[in-house]
Amino acid sequence: MNKIELDLVNKLAENTYKNQRELADACGYSLGTVNTALRSLNKEGYTDGMKLSGKGTAFLQEQKPSSAIILAAGLGMRMIPINSHTPKALIEVRGERLIERIIRQLHEADIRDIYVVVGFMKESFEYLIDDFNVKLIVNRDYASKNNFHSLYLAKKYLSDSYVIPGDMWCAENPFSRYETYSWYMVSDKKTSKSAVRVNRRQELIRTEGAGNEMVGFAYLKKDACEYVKKKLAAFEKDEKKTDYFWDDALYDDEKMIVYANVVTAGEVIEIDTYEQLREIDADSSQLNTEAIATAAEALHTDTASIRDVTVLKKGMTNRSFMFTCGDHKYIMRIPGEGTQQLINRRQEAAVYDVIRDKGLSDDIVYINPDNGYKITKFIEDARNCDPMDDDDVRRCMKKLRGFHEMKLKVDHFFDIFGLIDFYESLWNGKDSVYRDYKKTKERVFELKNYIDACDKDICLTHIDAVCDNFIMTDDIRLIDWEYAGMQDPHVDLAMFCIYAMYDREHVEKLIDAYFPEGCDAGTRTKIYCYIAACGLLWSNWCEYKLQLGVEFGEYALAQFRYAKDYYRLAKERME
Repeated sequence: MNKIELDLVNKLAENTYKNQRELADACGYSLGTVNTALRSLNKEGYTDGMKLSGKGTAFLQEQKPSSAIILAAGLGMRMIPINSHTPKALIEVRGERLIERIIRQLHEADIRDIYVVVGFMKESFEYLIDDFNVKLIVNRDYASKNNFHSLYLAKKYLSDSYVIPGDMWCAENPFSRYETYSWYMVSDKKTSKSAVRVNRRQELIRTEGAGNEMVGFAYLKKDACEYVKKKLAAFEKDEKKTDYFWDDALYDDEKMIVYANVVTAGEVIEIDTYEQLREIDADSSQLNTEAIATAAEALHTDTASIRDVTVLKKGMTNRSFMFTCGDHKYIMRIPGEGTQQLINRRQEAAVYDVIRDKGLSDDIVYINPDNGYKITKFIEDARNCDPMDDDDVRRCMKKLRGFHEMKLKVDHFFDIFGLIDFYESLWNGKDSVYRDYKKTKERVFELKNYIDACDKDICLTHIDAVCDNFIMTDDIRLIDWEYAGMQDPHVDLAMFCIYAMYDREHVEKLIDAYFPEGCDAGTRTKIYCYIAACGLLWSNWCEYKLQLGVEFGEYALAQFRYAKDYYRLAKERME
């Protein structure tokens, strides 16, 4: 049977139709197409007029789905600020949690073998085992790999299976007691963000223009499952494919191996953002999060006036989102995982008090020294410093030097070597992921004597003066002062270098940009020592975040290399 004939068999199993026209309307095919398909089905004995025959019924009995795999492991970063306390799959829409609605609809189709892949806030899903008799599969790499890895972990259960994103909301039940072919669901809505379009044969082919909106929901028969398993295994072995989606495994060159299942926009919705939730359920209690309520109170308005909520790129310490209120745009920061161990928010608030109205920072509208929430005005037509642009670096170093020469003071000190030990203590007794960590640490601590013997003009230092925190307009502003404290200002140069992952040539150029009058050999060696010490500091920080499920990949590895390489380079300069 071809796809059209299979669709007719499915429809005839679901309902009784008086005539071919009714059946054509239900299937979405032309009357002529339906008549041709029915003649073929009658000839082959699958139908008897407008009803299924015994042969057709027996055929359908062999087409029952065996399982469902729900992918619910991800952080759901675009769901900020809701995802700071609720995984996307547990968001309530119209009084029902998304994942509970999916499970209920699966049960209605008599599908009971259900696996849920969890990761972020995995404990929140434990109740599903008792309430719905599902099985949980834990994805420990949810922060470092895309959702192909979740399906890879569930591969042994993948056979005649539905694959379902946990953040999907379906107006009507999309599951069936019978599935006669493999399909991938797309919407009839066209979007430039899609990778596929539907051709006349109901196939999904790659496109670079506007395609059909992808839902991430599919049914895979056994043969398609075997194909996908092999592709997932290949992705798992390829470090360059950690950001792949599971549906990337459906492609055979420029075409998916499954048919398109096209639904009307609005029937099936992947709830990916705060605004999408507001659109589908404006009365959802989860729209009124603590963050949104705080923003409304700080701006003397109501929560309904906080609109156009969009996530910004996740920072290394925090999550942030942008929103509009009145005629202005704002950015709100929400502290990230484990931040309470890393940042003293009262000290941060004290720094902002000192630098206020000095033209150094973005404009602070609100800061809470207890929970770290912060609201700033959005700077229009701004960009980050490009660390590979000599003019950008020169301008930023001039701004940084000017800040240091203000010689501002606060009551707290940023202790690099003390914090190296502190971050290590947060590993809770676990060994470093680096085999030569102890030896590297001993060597870096040898540099402390040289640093302590150097002349230093201690003042308020940004500490996190990295390229992404320099906001470039006609003026330059430094943002994100949460690590700032009293220190040798030359630490800021080291921090810029290691975040930009500079090689030695670029390190030298940065030092020269900060010291246009020339830098003496001792100060230059001291900066090398700071690069080694700060590299180890942030390497230890990355190891702590890794235990929380936050992976920084190449950046983390580079920091440990700076500790080792610049220890050696600093010692060479001392000889």
